[in-house]
Amino acid sequence: MTSFQSTLGEEAGIAEELAESQRAISIAEFFEKNKHMLGFDSGARGMVTAVKEAVDNALDATEEAGIMPDISIEIRESGDYYTLVVEDNGPGITREQIPKVFGKLLYGSRFHAREQSRGQQGIGISAAVLYAQLTSGKPAKVTSRTQGSETAQYFELIIDTDTNEPEIQVEEERSPAESELSPTHGTRIEVEMEANMRARQQLHDYVKHTAVVNPHARLTLDEPGLDEARRYERVEGASLPKETEEIRPHPHGVELGTLIKMLGATESYSVSGFLQEEFTRVGAKTSQKVLNNFRDRHFGREMAWRAAEPRAEAETDLENAIEDAVVNKGAAATSEFAARVADTLRNRDRTAHAELESIVATVAEDVGEDHDVTFGETVRENAVEAAWGALTADVTADLYGLVDDATSTRKDDETVSGLAARIGEKFADGPARHRATKSQVREYVDRSADVLVSANDGLSIGETARENVVEAVWSAMRTVPDEVPKVSEVAGDRDTASELLEAMRETDILAPPTNCLSPITAELVEAGLRKEYDADFYAAATRDADVHGGDPFIVEAGIAYGGELADGGSVDLLRFANRVPLVYQRGACATTDVVKQIGWRNYGLDQPGGSGMPNGPAVIMVHVASTNVPFTSESKDALANIPAIEDEIELAIREAARELKSYLNKRRSMQKRRKKQDVLGKILPDMADKLSEVTGRQRPNIDGALARIMNNVGVERVVDGDTVTLSVENHSDRTENPDITDIVSAEPADVPDDATVVDLDGEWFVKWNPSVSAGETAELTYTVVSDASFDINVDGVETEKLTINT
Repeated sequence: MTSFQSTLGEEAGIAEELAESQRAISIAEFFEKNKHMLGFDSGARGMVTAVKEAVDNALDATEEAGIMPDISIEIRESGDYYTLVVEDNGPGITREQIPKVFGKLLYGSRFHAREQSRGQQGIGISAAVLYAQLTSGKPAKVTSRTQGSETAQYFELIIDTDTNEPEIQVEEERSPAESELSPTHGTRIEVEMEANMRARQQLHDYVKHTAVVNPHARLTLDEPGLDEARRYERVEGASLPKETEEIRPHPHGVELGTLIKMLGATESYSVSGFLQEEFTRVGAKTSQKVLNNFRDRHFGREMAWRAAEPRAEAETDLENAIEDAVVNKGAAATSEFAARVADTLRNRDRTAHAELESIVATVAEDVGEDHDVTFGETVRENAVEAAWGALTADVTADLYGLVDDATSTRKDDETVSGLAARIGEKFADGPARHRATKSQVREYVDRSADVLVSANDGLSIGETARENVVEAVWSAMRTVPDEVPKVSEVAGDRDTASELLEAMRETDILAPPTNCLSPITAELVEAGLRKEYDADFYAAATRDADVHGGDPFIVEAGIAYGGELADGGSVDLLRFANRVPLVYQRGACATTDVVKQIGWRNYGLDQPGGSGMPNGPAVIMVHVASTNVPFTSESKDALANIPAIEDEIELAIREAARELKSYLNKRRSMQKRRKKQDVLGKILPDMADKLSEVTGRQRPNIDGALARIMNNVGVERVVDGDTVTLSVENHSDRTENPDITDIVSAEPADVPDDATVVDLDGEWFVKWNPSVSAGETAELTYTVVSDASFDINVDGVETEKLTINT
């Protein structure tokens, strides 16, 4: 069948006609038709996304200026539309920058900066302006006053989607009286858009979750239907996040195209200087390691051989060969030169050609000085050639040991010898100085093994054995000292640049510094959860920094359990990236996948089927802080499934979950203990009465019996006239430190030094904090008028382990 494309040229001018219809589009025009990619795919979600982008901008601005954020969010109905107003107390924006910040997509200051921030691409708030103008036709209204300025700048603007440039409709300078901006400095944006409040719950979740991970911020939300605005106060004592510092890229996170671009832009001439100046964690030593790995790939290594042992009946071939290569230097000098070179080679495990050159040069200098002769370049070259010939005279015997050690004991001597001989032939037939790259060594081994296998029926040399031989031979080879190409040469050759990239990735390099990150910290994660969720238990964990793709990241997790949290369904999962809540696409997020894969029954939560989201009255939160968060899309709603990040998420959750497990185990133990005490508390009096009735004796005193049976801490007060005695009996197996407060209606006297008395509005508080070892008793005695009344309070001992008789 003839294709449409194959017939295009048959009609005159069709190519020219098609060419005329092609034109570039602006980024604004692209997102005008693809606004769903930015999270504006519906009126309900559009409102949440617009709030998110405005609040993120406000938080970044205030924190960068060192200002504790006060941010107000107001949503009001405006006929068929909704008006969103977000105002902050940040440093404000200069007049020249306001149109670009709000009226130009991909305009920002953080895209090239390798440090943690909420926004990076410069799309968020301008995308909200674009969505508003597309749905309502109304311009965005922006008011901003910088610190120290007496007037505010007011703009009404839209985005020209053809050019991705701001189109200013109104520009004014307003006095404080004329401006709607309430603080002395800050920014206010007002946009009118087609929206609805069907996503009200997601909006509330976003604001509440923002308050959890930004405990230093104060947020206010006012929306239609509320009697009064919702307020989210900052945690008392919370400080601004740690200030971050920009870092250079890490060698392990660079791709080939980026490396070539960096090589072309650097001012360094040498690769060593380039590595140290353009990358983080690369100093002189690390740079040399990278260059050595690069030499292995670019030049190959040189095979190093063992020197043969001297024969007992005569001088060695090695010494003879070196002496024969030296002429006209005198017998003594020549003999000493040959002997010292030979001894040096024998005392070494192995020697490569480049190493041999260095040894000959050093010995020639020393012997020449001792005998007042000069071993010139030609003599040295002859000596190197002679010594190299002696070193490589029997490479099969040398390789035999390497192959034998690398293969299994099941390989017979004939197989090992045959493989060693053939590998030796490959080195002899290969490049001079026995140089080879690792891939060439692998080829030598594979071809040699294939020849042996084909010549011997039943013989097998598997992949593992072959790779072991390759590694053994490669480890016996030496990195060459050749000068690496200059930066310009590497940049101009893609294959050479690829070799440098592989060398960088292979080299062990310290993880990037973490001063570019600002984690919440476990303490404030827990404080944020306590502020917004009324629970019985809280735990949090912050992991050490790790690295993915050259970008450092830190994972934090928190758990709240019990209290007022809803029971009967799955737990509430809070997902965050760089302190920003991820409200949508929960099912497509790596965080969700990790939570589902954890066996939560082991931590005390119900998990039907043994996998999936756990059930129970709990909140699980996960925060990923990174210089480059790997989102699944431009809307930044879900984390991509990156194994390194998933591993850290799991470890952080498990760290917090272990504390939950301990808490639940202890709570179940206390519940059993409480039930046992309740039963004993009921039957002991009946048993005492029955015993008295049966024996006819006085009813036994059972006041301390319950404490003894339950191994509890017993606290008892005995009043004898005007003398009061408090006693603590510790029946447990550990030292206890109860905080005891005896509240007395009359002023006590004769109170010992280990207790204190506080007078408060006609009541006296006798405070006592004894340390009572297991099996011991502590007593406190004081006096008071005989008609006084008492009340006691004991802290520091769990209720289930405490028995009070007063």
